[in-house]
Amino acid sequence: MSRPDSRLCPAASCFPESGSSPRPTNRRAFSMTAEALYAAGPDHIPAEFVSASHLIYSSPATLAFNSPGAEGFGVKRAGLAVPGSVMLLVSPGCCGRNTALIGAMEAYRDRFFYLLMDETDIVTGRHLEKIPDAVCEVCRFLDTRPSVVMICITCVDALLGTDMERVCRKAEERAGLPVRPCYMYALTREGRRPPMVHVRQSIYSLLEPARKHADAVNLLGQFSPYADSTELYSLLRSIGIHRIREIARCRTYEEYQEMAQANVNLVLNPEVRFAAADFEKRLRIPSIELRRMYQPDKIRNQYAALGSILGASFSQDAYEEAARTSIARFRSLCPDAAFAVGEWMNGDAFELSLALVREGFSVKEIFGTVTSESFFYLKHLARLSPQTEIFSNLEPSMLYYDGRDSGVTITIGRDAAFHHPDCPAVPWNDEIQPFGYDGVRRLFDALCAALSGGKTTRRDQP
Repeated sequence: MSRPDSRLCPAASCFPESGSSPRPTNRRAFSMTAEALYAAGPDHIPAEFVSASHLIYSSPATLAFNSPGAEGFGVKRAGLAVPGSVMLLVSPGCCGRNTALIGAMEAYRDRFFYLLMDETDIVTGRHLEKIPDAVCEVCRFLDTRPSVVMICITCVDALLGTDMERVCRKAEERAGLPVRPCYMYALTREGRRPPMVHVRQSIYSLLEPARKHADAVNLLGQFSPYADSTELYSLLRSIGIHRIREIARCRTYEEYQEMAQANVNLVLNPEVRFAAADFEKRLRIPSIELRRMYQPDKIRNQYAALGSILGASFSQDAYEEAARTSIARFRSLCPDAAFAVGEWMNGDAFELSLALVREGFSVKEIFGTVTSESFFYLKHLARLSPQTEIFSNLEPSMLYYDGRDSGVTITIGRDAAFHHPDCPAVPWNDEIQPFGYDGVRRLFDALCAALSGGKTTRRDQP
């Protein structure tokens, strides 16, 4: 077996040259300060922050990705966002086992089916001929005809180069109902259309053209609903927009089809951009992108810009005041808070860190995936908090992380909590989604609760 390249694996020093003495290992997790990382620039992101350039450490932040059925909305649950849909998972047994946990959930009972691949299937691709028959069998088994059958395939078919669109068309002809692909390809996570981007395109591809309503809007973002207390709903209703639709709130396939009546789409998650482009091309529904942010002044500017586009103005003062009141309350309880911010939470780790720094708090560490878009926030962090240490959750040297001398006193994000188990923690990753001023208010309320009662539970935070 060849020896690991020391540039790819920090543990490579544990494999000495034949006949030589073992070399000392530098047991330190790789990190860079905000100042140094920003100075490197988006065109020279260090390889340690690029997961495609080295072995991957399965850190706490990747557990949901490695096993999409374990928690949250991975590809499998996301593929069943359309009401009345079922899924046929085509994979080797090892890839299908973790779906059993979802199948045990009441909401997904009788919605998962399996076509297991053996070694001959993998070598010859003969399983592709079985898929149309399997789809027909699923439809015969069910008492109620499904609205759509989602075909979920894995990295095996990525390596085989399977034309899944063609296979789905053939299955659709045989079964007489919509069949759509759903890719659980870990290999594509670094590409233009990673799995969670593509699955969003698939679930909205079933919408048929419909007459538009001036008072209708779609919120495109997550597979679970935004919190009922989110002010975005009230602001939209205040200007006469009363039909506000989200796929997570559609109870029937007919309600889902009503999303095609929208006059505009509000894109609340960058992963929906490709799906929104399909909306515009196929259904003639334009889109406006809004960011989930935790900086109150930026939220105000964003709503003002939205109002300008829609030809209206929003009254925001009461919502902003409630958010700032929660911030002030937390500051009074813990003026010297020193944060570690993770990426396994409902927000952008760099934007949230910048929000905390701008409020006068210290951010000691950020655990996050660095992309070119991160540099918009890194520019300001480099100036306001240049010594903030940035770690990559996927870098193998995270095996050696030791935060005992970090100075961190409180954490946000499930991964940050894992690295600092003795600190008050707010996981902030529940399925009900925060947004806008309400998200800021609820976050700081959760932080206050964490200080007074230890770690928060799912009931305490979105």
